[in-house]
Amino acid sequence: MAAYRGAAGFQRVLLAVKHVCFSKQRCGVIICRYSTVYDPNEKTFDKILIANRGEIACRVIKTCKKMGIKTVAVHSDVDSSAVHVKVADEAVCVGPAPTSKSYLNMDAIMNAIKQTGAQAVHPGYGFLSENKEFAKRLAAEGVTFIGPDTHAIQAMGDKIESKLIAKAAKVNTIPGFDGVVKDAEEAVKIAGEIGYPVMIKASAGGGGKGMRIAWNDEETREGFRFSSQEALSSFGDDRLLIEKFIDNPRHIEIQVLADKHGNALWLNERECSIQRRNQKVVEEIDAACTVTFVRSGSCCEYVFLTQVEHPITECITGLDLVQQMIRIAKGYKLQHKQSDIPINGWAVESRVYAEDPYKSFGLPSIGRLSQYQEPLDLPNVRVDSGIQEGSDISIYYDPMISKLVTYGKTREEALKKMEDALDNYVIRGVTHNIPLLREIIVHSRFVSGDISTKFLPEVYPDGFKGHMLTAGERRELLATAAALYVAAQLRSQKFLGDLRVSVVPAECRRWELCVELDKGVHMLGVSRSGNNYTVSEIVQNITSLVEIDGEKVEVSGEWNLASALLPITINGKHRTLQCLLRTAAGEISLQYLGTSFKLRVLSKLAASLSKHMPEKVPEDTSSILRSPMPGSVVAVSVKPGDNVAEGQEICVIEAMKMQNSMTAAKTAKVKSVHCKAGDTVGEGDLLVELE
Repeated sequence: MAAYRGAAGFQRVLLAVKHVCFSKQRCGVIICRYSTVYDPNEKTFDKILIANRGEIACRVIKTCKKMGIKTVAVHSDVDSSAVHVKVADEAVCVGPAPTSKSYLNMDAIMNAIKQTGAQAVHPGYGFLSENKEFAKRLAAEGVTFIGPDTHAIQAMGDKIESKLIAKAAKVNTIPGFDGVVKDAEEAVKIAGEIGYPVMIKASAGGGGKGMRIAWNDEETREGFRFSSQEALSSFGDDRLLIEKFIDNPRHIEIQVLADKHGNALWLNERECSIQRRNQKVVEEIDAACTVTFVRSGSCCEYVFLTQVEHPITECITGLDLVQQMIRIAKGYKLQHKQSDIPINGWAVESRVYAEDPYKSFGLPSIGRLSQYQEPLDLPNVRVDSGIQEGSDISIYYDPMISKLVTYGKTREEALKKMEDALDNYVIRGVTHNIPLLREIIVHSRFVSGDISTKFLPEVYPDGFKGHMLTAGERRELLATAAALYVAAQLRSQKFLGDLRVSVVPAECRRWELCVELDKGVHMLGVSRSGNNYTVSEIVQNITSLVEIDGEKVEVSGEWNLASALLPITINGKHRTLQCLLRTAAGEISLQYLGTSFKLRVLSKLAASLSKHMPEKVPEDTSSILRSPMPGSVVAVSVKPGDNVAEGQEICVIEAMKMQNSMTAAKTAKVKSVHCKAGDTVGEGDLLVELE
């Protein structure tokens, strides 16, 4: 949301939003990217400092370069080699890794502004983007804040204040307590008056940080503690509010632009209901919504956001929202009228995170991106990212890798392009959530539009397990693994296109293989026809016939084993797989339909001998607590000799600004504690042993 003046401006925007569903302008089905039309005669700023990091900092810098504006990046010491630092014209370190000492450090950022002579600051989203004190300090120094003024931030950036203004404008709001909750006991009292369940949320900021659902008094006390700590860590403001939790809602966002001359636009609504931990995972636009806030069976909660640049909005409108914000901050009027704003086609955004989707739909993962390749060679694909191959994903910040966007003339076309984009997205070195994203966009409920913020727990009540193979898909996967094994064996016999030894037995034309998948063993007969080789590609156009369950599966492809992607044709159907692992012991990991499957392919002789190999005995985890994610220990609640009950808190781990309570799996006595507050732990590290 761009800059506008105070509460009156907010009420003007609310009035526009109340009528959004009656004035929708539909244009043709031309698919749009955003465009930055730079007028050299329209003077804005010479230099802008971006008080943020990651993909949003890179996104702002991209538009600034098109507008001829020099940029300054700020960074913590661990972000010194980050992409946003490399692409900016200047960079200033503002402190150590913790956000409170760097990206929330107003003194250090103000010094960076003075040091570089920046005339304006773009705060991105999160961090200081909704901090009125920061905006006041900039104004006092004569530096332009690219966003709402202090009055507007107070009105809309603060959830408590914005609810009061919305009520005054007779806009429906969620019932709850409209003041600041002082402590945990007051939170329990208020929750009792509202009626459970309740939502405890940070008054400042957003993005799912500082939010907890409570169903009873104990969860309210715990939610107050975690929400206030997360809010302070993420936004530098620990104030909380409590409101009624709306069960089974839909989350709709409306993008607005408003200038300083009384003009306001709404840029259509976004469907953002697919979430985990109150954070969006999949978004789409053009989204169908209702003008009412609450209807039978669900609720549409309209969220008024500040400083957010949304790729999908730009794709269907063709507007560069960052450019519009910069123009408005300089004092120019909006260039467009409401009738000028189109809806061209459909756009879908998948938020790609460094997370393990098999753990609570996404617990953070850290590491270095050993291989990274965005699917930008595909048509109608956009990737907003702030990382590159070799980048580190650390425990200190949000684990987002990118916003992956596809767009088409229709929703069906946009979703099909998203399938292809996810299949062609290469990410190595960290665990990622592509398996979950791939499953969401093809699920029948999502395709039909039957969604809410409870989509994930309703569709996967026992947690996400990955793609469930059909009989036909299982045949495809087994055939691919067998053909890949044969291609690798043939390649191992060659060097620069020639045989490694001058005399070898005649080339084998048929193989009998044992392929293991999900504890199932399949004996496959593989024959090969065609023998087209080239020096550059080693093996080209191999066609393998694999008999599975009495059916023949034909697999063909170039089989470039050095490539991260494995484009093949299976029974005439094009598929793109990724070979994640291939060892001399026959182990093969294939990413197929988004999910990684572990297989083992052995020759008939090797399979007969493998039964003599001892199996590794799995660890007994009933009496130990290991960290499910990398992070830092915030608190340890037990000591050796303590008796703990099942479900009792053992310790708290903070990862990517989210706090997670680790609990006892059974009633027992604490044998030993292997961590203390302030420790950094890795995934799988031993925390506590029970007797």
